[in-house]
Amino acid sequence: MVLRNRHGEQSTRALAVSTLEMQGDGDRSLTIFKSPRDIAGTAFLSYTHALEPDDQWLYLPALKRVKRIASANKSGPFVGSEFAYEDLSSSEIEKYAYRWLRDETLDGRDTFVIEQRPAYPHSGYTRRVVWLDQQMYQPLKVEFYDRKDSLLKTLTASGYTRHLERYWRPTEMLMVNHQTGKSTTLHWLDYRFGNGLTTRDFDRNTLKRSR
Repeated sequence: MVLRNRHGEQSTRALAVSTLEMQGDGDRSLTIFKSPRDIAGTAFLSYTHALEPDDQWLYLPALKRVKRIASANKSGPFVGSEFAYEDLSSSEIEKYAYRWLRDETLDGRDTFVIEQRPAYPHSGYTRRVVWLDQQMYQPLKVEFYDRKDSLLKTLTASGYTRHLERYWRPTEMLMVNHQTGKSTTLHWLDYRFGNGLTTRDFDRNTLKRSR
């Protein structure tokens, strides 16, 4: 994770993300920061739900306690980055109302341009506009509009590679905040599938054991 301020100054963080797909509910994910030293050991646990508020917890090693994130705070920045808490939760189909806007070519790729309006309370956005690749069915670009319906952020995903002949994943995600001039880039490395993870790997006790 590379964070840049409006002057171009940057800092880098390393993190590991584990995800468990759930049937009949949203995904569970665990993010653990590895470096730098002042943030190492910080862990973020998320249970995504379709219309009900997501369950999310943050472990702060300096305080040695787990902090539950209130649903009203999901629009806040995730550990100082330009990604909000809700940006990091899985996008369940029921979370949005959808409207097709047009077909459009983006960087040489055919896309569906789709408007998504949150169907759940406490979202930080009035809507998202998504450029969805017509072959991969993965987002290439997402525009986020704030509660005043002004353009807030743009997410660009690139470097998609296919794993196990079925899963398309990006190698880079760039989130630009147009209102502050800040940006955050996530460089994804070392994807692994079929790790044998279970729900026991995603409980609150896991947060305290994370390193």
